[in-house]
This record gives sequence, C-alpha cells and structure tokens, in this order.
Amino acid sequence: MNILFVCRYNRFRSRTAEAYFKKINKNKKIKVKSAGIFKGNYPLSPIQVKTGKKLGIDINGRPQAISSKLLAWQDLIIVITDDYPKGLFNYGSYKNKVIIWKIKDVLTRKNERANINIMKEIIKKVDKLNKELNKKSK
Repeated sequence: MNILFVCRYNRFRSRTAEAYFKKINKNKKIKVKSAGIFKGNYPLSPIQVKTGKKLGIDINGRPQAISSKLLAWQDLIIVITDDYPKGLFNYGSYKNKVIIWKIKDVLTRKNERANINIMKEIIKKVDKLNKELNKKSK
C-alpha cells in the first residue's frame, strides 16, 4: 500500500505525518510520501525543525508539490488540512481513496507551543492509522 500525505504546501503537516509514519511503521509493504497542493516556496523555520527533533521527528527537506507521478503511485491520500479546494480529490478514481484530517494551518513558524500541539495531533492520527492498517494486514 502506498500512502500520500497532503497538506497545503508540504512544509510542515504532511512532512510531519510522513516522517512519523516512517519512524513507527514496521510493515515494509506500506510506503509513504508527502506533497503539497502547492509547492512551498520558503523553508521550514528553525523552530519547526527544532520542535520536530524534540519529538523525535526529522522534518528537514525540500517541499514538493503533488505530481501526476505521485497521484499514479498512491493507493490512499490523506489530506492533512482544512484549507484546501474541497473538490480537489472528490472525483473519479480518487473519490473513495481519500481521508481528510482537518488540521488547521496556524502560524507556527515562531510559535513552539503551536508546533508541538499540531505535531502531537498528527502523531495521534498517524498512530491510529498505523494500528488500523496493521489489523487489516493480519
């Protein structure tokens, strides 16, 4: 199974989900990647990277946008934002392969507490997803 985590810019939320899932995933048949609806133009703030490290998650890297290659690769799309074009994945072959996690995009570049809260919310959702996927694979 290939899972694509998507947020608005692939700068924080989707990258957190991807990095954390990779950290906890024991099932080598499940692969994850992340992308943004739009490609983020500026790097993560040092506070975001530092917060990730405190929680044991490495979110360094360059933002990438959704591509036709990623869309062809995925079996499941998890949208980790509440601020995306609502009809974007609501058609054709994507319609039944999308899960929405409505996690707000708050100003986190300089607010460590906000970063921690968002990352913990994502961690809880990824933990739950991982458990569900492991149950299905047994």
